[in-house]
Amino acid sequence: STLVKILSVVPYLLGITFVSSFLWDFQNVSAEFWGLTLQFEGLLKILSVSGLIGFFTNWLAITMLFKPAEKRPILGNGLIPAQKNRIAFRLAQAVSDDLINPEIIKKKISESNIIGRYREQSTRYLKGIIDDPEFRTELKHWVVQYLDEMIADPEIRGALAERILLQIEEAIHDKSFEKVALKAYSYVKGQEMQHIIEEALVQIPTSVESGLDKMDDLLDHLPQKIDENSQAIENIVTSLLYKLINQLDVHALVEDNLRSYDEQHIANIIRTAINEQLHYIQYLGAVLGVIGGFVIWEPVLSVVVLGTLSALLLLIDQLLYQYAQS
Repeated sequence: STLVKILSVVPYLLGITFVSSFLWDFQNVSAEFWGLTLQFEGLLKILSVSGLIGFFTNWLAITMLFKPAEKRPILGNGLIPAQKNRIAFRLAQAVSDDLINPEIIKKKISESNIIGRYREQSTRYLKGIIDDPEFRTELKHWVVQYLDEMIADPEIRGALAERILLQIEEAIHDKSFEKVALKAYSYVKGQEMQHIIEEALVQIPTSVESGLDKMDDLLDHLPQKIDENSQAIENIVTSLLYKLINQLDVHALVEDNLRSYDEQHIANIIRTAINEQLHYIQYLGAVLGVIGGFVIWEPVLSVVVLGTLSALLLLIDQLLYQYAQS
């Protein structure tokens, strides 16, 4: 931000002031103020050193939060890398408890009516597809081709024929006349019943193709049927989604992912999120150090001035706050 950019100049100014103080530092300069004799000699060195100490102590404290990323024999670990597992646990707990938990997700799903909206969009999309004549032609062709390939496979055709024959035999198990008629038919054809059924199955694709025009009626009424059962569909989808959410362990998911990161990655995530605030703290340390330098130079006068300015600042802040609330 603009304020951080302005404050970033302060350490450089303090460095220049510190170097300049060795050349000139208000030697033999004094003044009278409210009956006090103020000696300015050495003021530049006091202010610059105090400001630089404030800046570098804040910089060192912030640096020690993140570095060294890997444990060193003497320097040890940075605070955040050293506490990687604890941070991962706490972040995962905060996310799962306050940000993303099953109840919050369910509430958002309910409030947004997202399932209903997506169901409507899906129905419109489906209608656009099934109203396309080219799609209907391709669908019918696919059905016939699939049946033709399936029946052409001797193993599949034999298994179907065997299954059909078994069902026929079960159906006429207690019917002597039908058994005789079936055997007679097989004798007249000169083939086993299994082969007769397999030959009949070969004709299925052709028979199906001639009756596929009825599929158009089914496709025409499909969107309407979906709309008529929209509530039931939404209830089923919602129920399935809630079951999935209840099985989702957000805490474990977040914690496992964070634990898989190395120490440097965790430090970078946190540092990136608050980088501007960290710079603000560093530069503000320099400003506060300068203020502390004034206190060292002239304690009584500085405390009076700082107290007056602080009270004035609080008063202005309160007035602005009340104005914003009105």
